[in-house]
Amino acid sequence: MPRIERRFFRDAWELTRPYWSSEEKWSASTFAIGIVVLNLFQVYLNVWLNQWYGTFYNALQDYDGPLFFHELWLFCGFAVVWLSTALLTFYITQMLQIRWRRWLTDKYVTRWLANNTYYRMQLSGETDNPDQRIADDLRLFTDQILNLTVGLLSSVVTFFSFIFILWTLSGPITIPLGALGSITIPGYAAVGAILYAGIGTWMTMKIGRPLIGLTFNQQRYEADFRYSLVRLRENSESIAFYKGEPHERDVLNQRFGNVFGNFIALLKRRMRLIVMTSGYTQIAIIVPYLVAAPKYFGKAIQFGGVQQIANSFDQVQTSLSFIVNSYEDIAQLQAVMARLTQFAHRAGEIEHLKPSIEIDHAAAGGLAVAGLDLDLPSGAPLRPGLHLEVPASGSLLVMGPTGAGKSTLLRAISGLWPFGRGHITTSAKRPLFLPQKPYIPLGSLRQAVLYPYEPAGTTDAMLAEALKTVGLAALASELDREDNWSQRLSVGEQQRLAFARILIQKPDMIFLDEGTSALDEASEAGLYRIIDRLSPKPTVISVGHRSTLKQLHDAVYELDGNTVAA
Repeated sequence: MPRIERRFFRDAWELTRPYWSSEEKWSASTFAIGIVVLNLFQVYLNVWLNQWYGTFYNALQDYDGPLFFHELWLFCGFAVVWLSTALLTFYITQMLQIRWRRWLTDKYVTRWLANNTYYRMQLSGETDNPDQRIADDLRLFTDQILNLTVGLLSSVVTFFSFIFILWTLSGPITIPLGALGSITIPGYAAVGAILYAGIGTWMTMKIGRPLIGLTFNQQRYEADFRYSLVRLRENSESIAFYKGEPHERDVLNQRFGNVFGNFIALLKRRMRLIVMTSGYTQIAIIVPYLVAAPKYFGKAIQFGGVQQIANSFDQVQTSLSFIVNSYEDIAQLQAVMARLTQFAHRAGEIEHLKPSIEIDHAAAGGLAVAGLDLDLPSGAPLRPGLHLEVPASGSLLVMGPTGAGKSTLLRAISGLWPFGRGHITTSAKRPLFLPQKPYIPLGSLRQAVLYPYEPAGTTDAMLAEALKTVGLAALASELDREDNWSQRLSVGEQQRLAFARILIQKPDMIFLDEGTSALDEASEAGLYRIIDRLSPKPTVISVGHRSTLKQLHDAVYELDGNTVAA
């Protein structure tokens, strides 16, 4: 994963720059300045505390009771100020994090839904689990980038604040080298802290580098497993009818097996890192006292001076050990940024992808398809040379063998299918698509009937009449009931509900892809007659296999290119 590491700062800049130059830049900058000021103040408090150590422990050594209790009272005031500063810093940081996440979530959701990106990403399969990237990765990114940035800032300021204190307190040390003479090291404690932190950082990076790739894979495997569970819940009835529990269990076990296997690899690498960082941290407790010992036993400093050197050494080596202490978070952040930039780049490619199937929107004229060649996502030809024409308010039935591309033709007309070439002219301003299993959004029955256009001025009486007309009169009293309607209603009832949408939303063009396949022939004919009675009458394009559908349309289009009168 060295390649991802080299991209760390480029990805970070690409993901952070838009927000800090957005319409929220002034409020974000205010929060950021507040965080910086508070962190600088906390470093100042640490410097003050280091001086307090010297006075307090010297008072203990000198048996100076009044000074001892005076310093205790000072520490109580310090504790109150420190706690207040810490709480205020936490609040401002969290507010900036959630505001930043809100802004990013809005931008990512907008890009995902624009230009049918969510659909085209699924077709290409190059970007796994985009929902997880929006829900989880954006949260992790904003949280960790702020924490790491603030931590880095604090470490830098702390280092420069205490390195001079440590250099002055420790002074030089002369090390005898026998016949070779001696060597004098100025500010030896400061030099020791830098060397100690440098060795620890190098070892941490060497041991922890594989965490980046393992974390990236863990997030993907977790999202795959969660998606499988959601898919099982959404298709529970079909699975139950099939008695498909053994197969589903195998799929879930296989996907969780990926989670488990990668987690074990991640665990082993984390354990190695913990051994290193824990040993590093424990040794760091005694190292400053070893450093201060020559001066103390040489009676060059008092016990308070030892504590000052120990605290200053700890502050310097801790600030220099930022990578050691944060490496796992840095590895996770790198993986998160790689997933987010991959999402953004793919969305950008789709946004700038020039459609090879041209769609012109005319004021009138129904629908015309000329020289349309449909391809598979792989580029292999699916159905070449399609020509058809449907006049305004006319109806056309598309028939053909299974797999011939009937549904793909509807996708191309709707602008969903980017694979192919040709020209389509349509007068549709408010089209409505009725698939074999209609989509029913979460929420109330009212919201399901009003989806997707939600026409204004729709009354309860209008909704009840529409439900009655399509044979769902029993549901008229449940308009405001929230339920899992896609599970509660049968496929046939869902198809009737889709026709109720036609009555309420009055589309000018309707696409039915096996939209009545779950209904008996009499009910199917009744619903089509409802469309015929609409004024103005919409243009209808249907896909189906039943021969009885021919009598319900003005023309039939066979995918071999022949158009015959019904």
